[in-house]
Amino acid sequence: MGMKVTLIPERCIACGLCQTYSDLFDYHDNGIVKFYQDDQLLEKEIAEDPDVVEAIKNCPTRALLKD
Repeated sequence: MGMKVTLIPERCIACGLCQTYSDLFDYHDNGIVKFYQDDQLLEKEIAEDPDVVEAIKNCPTRALLKD
């Protein structure tokens, strides 16, 4: 089973929480969220991953979404 993860960089406050849950997430030089090794991508299909789900649930500004 897969899931789609969407980033909304304009909501990101660079708190760093998502990367503490999953290494799927990384940051631009300004601290705004991006996918690890995918600087321009804002959506990614991945295998269902409980760590990523936790990162999405715990994002304080809802900059990460799961479909």
